[in-house]
Amino acid sequence: MKLLDKFQLGKRTINLGFLILGVVAAIVTLLVLNLEDKNTELMAAISVLVSIWWITEAVPLAATALVPLIAFPLLGILSGDATAKSYINSTIFLFMGGFIIAIAMEKWNLHKRIALSLISIFGTKPSRIILGFMIAAAFISMWISNTATAVMLLPIGLAILYKLENQFGPEKTRTFSIALMLGIAYACSVGGIATLIGTPPNLVFQRIYSITFPDKPEILFGQWMIYGVPLSAIMLIIVWFLLTKVIYKPQSDLIIDINIIRDEKKKLGHTSYEERVVLFVFVITAVLWIFRKTIDTGLFTIPGWSDLLPTPGFIDDGTVAIAMSLLLFIIPTKATDSESPAILELDSFRQIPWEIILLFGGGFALAKGFVETGLSDLIGSQFKGLAGVHPLFIIFFVCITITFLTELTSNTATSQIVLPILASLSIELGLNPMLLMVPAAISASMAFMMPVATPPNAIVFGSGRLKVVNMAKIGFWLNLIGAILISSFSYLIIEYVFL
Repeated sequence: MKLLDKFQLGKRTINLGFLILGVVAAIVTLLVLNLEDKNTELMAAISVLVSIWWITEAVPLAATALVPLIAFPLLGILSGDATAKSYINSTIFLFMGGFIIAIAMEKWNLHKRIALSLISIFGTKPSRIILGFMIAAAFISMWISNTATAVMLLPIGLAILYKLENQFGPEKTRTFSIALMLGIAYACSVGGIATLIGTPPNLVFQRIYSITFPDKPEILFGQWMIYGVPLSAIMLIIVWFLLTKVIYKPQSDLIIDINIIRDEKKKLGHTSYEERVVLFVFVITAVLWIFRKTIDTGLFTIPGWSDLLPTPGFIDDGTVAIAMSLLLFIIPTKATDSESPAILELDSFRQIPWEIILLFGGGFALAKGFVETGLSDLIGSQFKGLAGVHPLFIIFFVCITITFLTELTSNTATSQIVLPILASLSIELGLNPMLLMVPAAISASMAFMMPVATPPNAIVFGSGRLKVVNMAKIGFWLNLIGAILISSFSYLIIEYVFL
């Protein structure tokens, strides 16, 4: 059997070559390293094994994430109890609560109503319609899964395309078709960077930062938005401009029938009681997240509501997320055709992506292992030669490397691997850890070249309206521009936002 041969297990294919490669690489790491602390050597070997299995997806990402639960106790790195605690924490509950609210929005079609309302504002010109789709995709992706957003917007976009092709022909509408499909995909990714819950790498950063620097102030939801929303908006404008004015400029005489959008809205009917309830919970949750802690703008101060409580330090964003999502299982529904007495029912828990939660937990466990064994300090000490390099160039190198790496690898898994290393590197270079870790987390979501880079890319590619070259043609430039924008923007404002 060749090294890269595959064998079948049920309906799933396992790459035996990469499976063995991870084990062999871990053994070689143990043989090559000659450190005083054996736990550090063992931690390095485990990290190599997990990294190779994650990058190659030799086995499912979530399954690989369970390796620390077995390896740490067996090898004496951390107890089983201490390791297991990495898998359940406030960041996990923040993700769960946010996802439950997103499930409610999808169940009652609130996200579709918001999207159609935003799209209908922008008129009938091709570039404006694309902008409407992109703003809708970006806004919704700030709060719910960018995958779900892409799935929801794609049929609406295709309905417009079918109508135009019947009216003007496929050739005349070709560039509009490409621009619209790419606009939906890219806006889903760009919108996700605006909030902590918008995309998994943001939450990975928040937790790994708190593990590595437990004495530092927590990363607040409102703080992140002060940084993420302007960056997301600037990137969205750049993407739209390149798509519709430079690379895939639609023909100006195309006139889009806005009635297509209006007809879609009519199908939703009047805003239901359930939609209003979910919208209320959604808005209140966002307000509670943003204004939980005091916000000092430099010009004025907005007091945080948690400071009014006897123990404000006991409250975090996960508390808010779970409290508000719990309401959706309590508030009754008025829908006569609903099988559930409340807005959400037990089945909603089955829709939570537990594989992502396990992937989070595995990364958090690795980060804890890095800190406990001193491996992060050891890795950071290897980069002393960068001490004389300007921080802006270091940040740009990190951004461009991660952006192109995640074209072929999971952005969440990549973040789990890279962020603990960047934390130790920043200490060794005497930099604010935020200057490397935040841009790295953002860059993990900014891959635009390949269909496999992000779920939204894959979804629109599956429409059959795109070729790989269509995506790569603009994606390369967006990767480069994104790295420049993220590195320069971060260098200029991070230390003012994350005080």
